[in-house]
Amino acid sequence: MLKLDMNSQEFKDEMEKTEKFADKVCESKGWVYGPNADVNEGVIMGLARHKLLYGKRFCPCFMVEEDPEKPGKFRSTDDRICPCKPAIEKEIPEHGICHCQIFCTPEYFEANK
Repeated sequence: MLKLDMNSQEFKDEMEKTEKFADKVCESKGWVYGPNADVNEGVIMGLARHKLLYGKRFCPCFMVEEDPEKPGKFRSTDDRICPCKPAIEKEIPEHGICHCQIFCTPEYFEANK
């Protein structure tokens, strides 16, 4: 199992980059952060962790495994790299919020804050 020191400067730097990434996702899609700040922080931490461990911001709500076809490479078991296709195409348009609950529509936020 891969390990990571979440108190390291490397992790703190990646957290900052991931926060900026998430801000850009919101801006580019017209979304806002979900109404639960604790969930948002946890998801950002998970995205940063996955970026450092696996090289991609895999959704932290789904398992990551080594790709059997590409040893040394990883993939999400549900093919979710943030912002994921299911969130963009189905979850947010239909439910107003993504599975991880980090991104939502402004209307969803207002109704659920």
